Amino acid sequence: MNATGLTAIDLGLRGAASGVFLLIVLVALLRRATGQQALLGIAMCAGGMFYAIGTAPNLPKSAWWWVLPILSAQPAVFWLWARAAFDDDFVLRRWHGALWLSIVAFGFAITLGWANWPALAGAGGRVLALATLVLALAAAVQTVKTWRADLVARRRRLRLAMLAINVVLIATVAVAGFAAIPVAVPGAPGSLPTALGLFVVAMLAGIGLFSAPAMAVDDATAAIASGEAGRQAPAADRAAGRVVVDPILLRRLDHLMTVERTYRQEGLAIGALAARLDVPEHRLRQAINEGLGYRNFNAFLNRYRIEDARLALSDVTQREVPVLTIAMDAGFQSIGPFNRAFKAETGMTPTEFRREALSRPDSAELSPPRREIG
Repeated sequence: MNATGLTAIDLGLRGAASGVFLLIVLVALLRRATGQQALLGIAMCAGGMFYAIGTAPNLPKSAWWWVLPILSAQPAVFWLWARAAFDDDFVLRRWHGALWLSIVAFGFAITLGWANWPALAGAGGRVLALATLVLALAAAVQTVKTWRADLVARRRRLRLAMLAINVVLIATVAVAGFAAIPVAVPGAPGSLPTALGLFVVAMLAGIGLFSAPAMAVDDATAAIASGEAGRQAPAADRAAGRVVVDPILLRRLDHLMTVERTYRQEGLAIGALAARLDVPEHRLRQAINEGLGYRNFNAFLNRYRIEDARLALSDVTQREVPVLTIAMDAGFQSIGPFNRAFKAETGMTPTEFRREALSRPDSAELSPPRREIG
């Protein structure tokens, strides 16, 4: 195939990717998505559309001075999206916006200074390439770090695949920045791999948005309370392929947590808990996610651990027990994660909670009773 045919394929892939990215943005806006993950997703899709157009073959060189700075900051948007997508506790900070603006400003400084200081601008371009690699690596680390604790099956599959492709794409562009490979240069004839990568990413993003299965989760808690635990799912639910969580499994899980207090085990992982229950790991993930509503295994454990700590901190007989000891007894491995999780749950630090709880005559009643399933 000649160069004209390859260019036509390149432009076609970019056009299709841009269309899908635009559709995702419009759907998100029509749904009035306001969460930080949704907003970052919109920004990433808009950036992907801009990237597909801005790096297309035959792009006028006069546009490079403003295209390149914006494109150079796209890895920062992707890194923030990965944080929001894979970490349910992630919160956007002002310094995140400052980081993005700093990269854009640095990109403008490079492009505007290219004519007068080409050597300095070239060094600056390599710095941007290094920053891209660091951000891609950070996104990959975020995926690996939180993958095991993620309980949402579709998010584990689809976003992991999408993240891998994004990381490869960004890393390719970054390495090209070091080696001056044409794929990193807007309008270069060797940009077909970039166009193909953008197309695949757009398709994955579109599948993730438009192919959410309609599933009804059986209220296992109500089944236990009404004495229907262990009964077979209604024929209509089975025929429709709806997800039904086994109430007996939830009851056994609740016994491990509330009676045996397995959550106190140091470094408890979902695989070990599944082995205790003698069930496949994927079934336990489904039970905790779809039966109890938790998206993250650590959040599920922390519910019991923090409640355990609250009871201990409210106990006058444990007034002299150090907070660190209470945290370790509840299952936390260090004081930092305990303090953050405790404050996120109660709005107070453990020390503040203990002081307020013990200052009241009815301090033993401050902690709510342990909420059992059913």
